[in-house]
Amino acid sequence: MRINPDLCIACGSCVPYCPMRAISLEDHAVVNEDECVECGICLRAGVCPVGAFEQPKLEYPRILRQVFSDPLVTHPGTNVPGRGTEEMKTNDVTGRFRRGHAGIAVELGRPGTGTRLYNVEKVAMAVAPFGVKFEPKNPTTQLMVDTSTGKLRDDCLNEKVLSAIVEFDCREDQVVPILEAIKKVAEEIDTVFSLDICSRVAEDGTIPTEELARRAGFTPSLNGKTNVGLGRPLAKED
Repeated sequence: MRINPDLCIACGSCVPYCPMRAISLEDHAVVNEDECVECGICLRAGVCPVGAFEQPKLEYPRILRQVFSDPLVTHPGTNVPGRGTEEMKTNDVTGRFRRGHAGIAVELGRPGTGTRLYNVEKVAMAVAPFGVKFEPKNPTTQLMVDTSTGKLRDDCLNEKVLSAIVEFDCREDQVVPILEAIKKVAEEIDTVFSLDICSRVAEDGTIPTEELARRAGFTPSLNGKTNVGLGRPLAKED
């Protein structure tokens, strides 16, 4: 995003609307384009009295900032807006994670912080050696040049986005070492992130991944979600 200096009257109305604090006020308002994630909030807020905001045409790799950060833009590789993935909470419909398996997601970045895509690569490469199955309908997976290593394209690594998710399927017996690997790589990540894990509830009502998370040194916050009305599961148990 850019601000036309010939139109800007330096009123400062736009400054509080940037979730990345990328707008500063000098003789006129200026966008720090390195910190801007192209979320479009400043433009859509409609607070500029003179219409000084200009959205330039975005080319690759900068356009990645927009598709990961603007919830009104659909990811071209997944046809899903927002962060571009159905996420694990739709498992009652998608049936991706079966008994004996777990879904794990690392959600990097948040408004006010964001993340560079090199942080995504660090997480992906930390878990890839376990032979995890990265979610193919996730835009971070589609940036990988090799899903066996988790390596992302070099030309995208320094792009900054509001948030991105590394999402994958693994066997339950891999959960503890994978969580330990994530804990270790967390020391190298320069943004905030949340760790999600899901599994099918066992016949006795217990959640298999709860004890596994505790064994890895985490205190899970248990949440249940049922997407009522979304249809029947697309996969059945073997």
